[in-house]
Amino acid sequence: MPGGRRGPSRQQLSRSALPSLQTLVGGGLINGTGLRNRSTNSVGLSAPPLTALITPEPVRHSRIPDLPLDNSLLFEFLLFLYLLVALFVQYINIYRTVWWYPYSQPAASTSLNFHLMDYHLAVFITVMLARRLVWTIILEASQTSPCSLVRYVLVIAARLSLLTLCGWVLCWTLVNLFKNHSVLNLLFLGYPFGVYVPLCCFHQESRGGGVASPTDCGLSERDGVEGGALIRPREFMSLLRENLREQFSSPAPVPTHTCPHSPELIRTEVEELKTNFNRRIKEVLFNSLFSAYYVAFLPLCFVKSTQYYDMRWSCEHLIMVWINAFVMLMSQLFPPSYCDLLHRSAAHLGRWQRLEHGSYSNAPQHLWSENTIWPQGVLVRHSRCVYKAVGPYNVALPSDVSHARFYFLFHKPLRILNLLIGIESSVIVYQLYSLLRSERWNHTLSLGLILFCNYYVLFKLLRDRIVLGKAYSYPLGSNSLSLKSQ
Repeated sequence: MPGGRRGPSRQQLSRSALPSLQTLVGGGLINGTGLRNRSTNSVGLSAPPLTALITPEPVRHSRIPDLPLDNSLLFEFLLFLYLLVALFVQYINIYRTVWWYPYSQPAASTSLNFHLMDYHLAVFITVMLARRLVWTIILEASQTSPCSLVRYVLVIAARLSLLTLCGWVLCWTLVNLFKNHSVLNLLFLGYPFGVYVPLCCFHQESRGGGVASPTDCGLSERDGVEGGALIRPREFMSLLRENLREQFSSPAPVPTHTCPHSPELIRTEVEELKTNFNRRIKEVLFNSLFSAYYVAFLPLCFVKSTQYYDMRWSCEHLIMVWINAFVMLMSQLFPPSYCDLLHRSAAHLGRWQRLEHGSYSNAPQHLWSENTIWPQGVLVRHSRCVYKAVGPYNVALPSDVSHARFYFLFHKPLRILNLLIGIESSVIVYQLYSLLRSERWNHTLSLGLILFCNYYVLFKLLRDRIVLGKAYSYPLGSNSLSLKSQ
């Protein structure tokens, strides 16, 4: 009718309709403050916050079986046995002779030049290599609950006797080495400890329960100034005792994973796991380098200048010992259960990818909030930069590089295990190739002995890889981490 009240047209209805879920999630919603258009004017539309519109599904984790792991005493004994074999091989490479010459022109009557060896140095190296085994035996004996007073006294007496014997042998060898060698050679005896003190004692990570500051060194600026510039003697001695205790004790207790749903709790758990991981990797690196130094490098420092030995083969042996000790320590200190714990925490953490200016054009952006669990593909603005959510769950700090590294290393649960298998397989293939081309008896003997030890390590790694590969590939039903609307 002319002059009557007309109903709303289709176009008006479409404009006044409520926005869809896709518009709210992918549009210009900033934590319930309204929508933004291109002119940055706020539309007077009250909308619920982003966390009220979407609810992430709980992260589903794969269940892995309990794989057998060598106890600490057995592992330390196998590691000590391997290092003794490697030390024996290095002495063969240095002091070998041509004993197969005919008796008319005898070059040597024995296979090794035993008169050129320094037995005090060999005993000193053996005691240094056995330090972890001795301390593990003491810890194992201390953990057993004494049934009677007599047994308790016997355990204490055995501990004191073992420590006294090791200390007496160490002092006896040092006294004889001081008599027969120069001061320059004696400086090589304690070189690893001189390097360990400044590298590990002055770079302590934060031990608080809260979230650490997003710095690469794990220390705040104030802590770095106070700890690096002025350190009291009492604090230095306490740090030194603590780090030395870590070398002889079992690794730090592993934080438990409880699948937290709060972003703050997730980041706190990640910080605890980062601290624990850094302690373990520090222990692996130091002990592997320590073993390679005393097994393969220190005997070369005490060789007389008039004696000839194959420098290239000795250096190769040094590298092989370091790699094998590194893989053995990694497989023990980073078992499958521990790697699965890191993987679960990384699945909750997520990662952000920084976008260059111009790559996102007019795509909608959100203001990053530390109390929000962000879905995959969302663009957020943080510290004047734009980031894109990569993981299904994203609570990481976009500007924190350590969070990105944590997700990269552990979001795939088999990454560390595959890396160890690749390293050990490459070493074995190279040693087999060298064995086929070897023409000297000491090369054949040394490669055969070292390969026998490497096969055992590779067997355990491949066993874990086959079992875990099947466990992680097993379907979990609705294992997707997609977001659903309420």
